[in-house]
Amino acid sequence: MDFEAVLFDLDGTLLDTIADLTDSMNIALKRFGFPGHDVNACKMFVGDGVEMFALRALPENSRDQDMVEKCALLMRQEYRKRWARKTRPYEGVPELLDELTCRNLKMAILSNKPDDAAKEMVAELLAKWRFHPVTGAQRSMPKKPDPTSAIEISRQLRISPERFLYLGDTSTDMRTARGAGMFAVGVLWGFRSAEELEDAGAEVLVKHPPDVLELL
Repeated sequence: MDFEAVLFDLDGTLLDTIADLTDSMNIALKRFGFPGHDVNACKMFVGDGVEMFALRALPENSRDQDMVEKCALLMRQEYRKRWARKTRPYEGVPELLDELTCRNLKMAILSNKPDDAAKEMVAELLAKWRFHPVTGAQRSMPKKPDPTSAIEISRQLRISPERFLYLGDTSTDMRTARGAGMFAVGVLWGFRSAEELEDAGAEVLVKHPPDVLELL
C-alpha cells in the first residue's frame, strides 16, 4: 500500500503524557478524600476522555455522575497547571517525524484530549513539525472510537481513508482506524498491551518509532 498520510493519536503515541496526567488526577482524588493511583494503573484509565478517566479512577462506590463531573473538572484545572512539567516526545519520535516530513507525507493528529489542550500541547512540544489538522475532543463531534472525526480529517486533506496509516496505542485507536477504513498500526511504546491492540483490530504492531518507516 502506498500511504499518503499518517494520522497520529497524541497521548501514548507521540507524547509520553502519563506522569502529568497521573499527578493531576491524584491531586483531584486526594482533594475529595480518595486514594490515588500509580502510573501503570492510570495507563489503563486514560484514552477515552477526561470524564472516563475520572470514572475509572474513582472508587467503585463513588462513581455517581455528580462526583465524576466534579473530579473531571478539578483534574482539568490541575492538568492546565502541570501538563508540560514531565511530558516529552517518546524517544525516536522526533526522528520519525523528520523522516516523514522528508518523504512529504501529510501528518495529522486526532486525540480525545479536549481540542484546545491538544492544540496547545502540539504547538508547544511538537512545533518543529507540521500537523494539519490537529483535532481534539469537541462537543460537535463524537469522540473516538467513533470514526467520524477521522473520516472528516480524510475529507479535509482530500486523501482517501485507505491511504492513511493510523498510529495509536489503545483499543480506542484501533477501532477508530478500522471504522474509518484506515490502516491500523498499534504502537507498543505507549499505554496498552499488544494483546489489547491485536484484539481491537491492529493490522501491524511496532515496537519502536523508526519501525513505522518499514511500512511506508
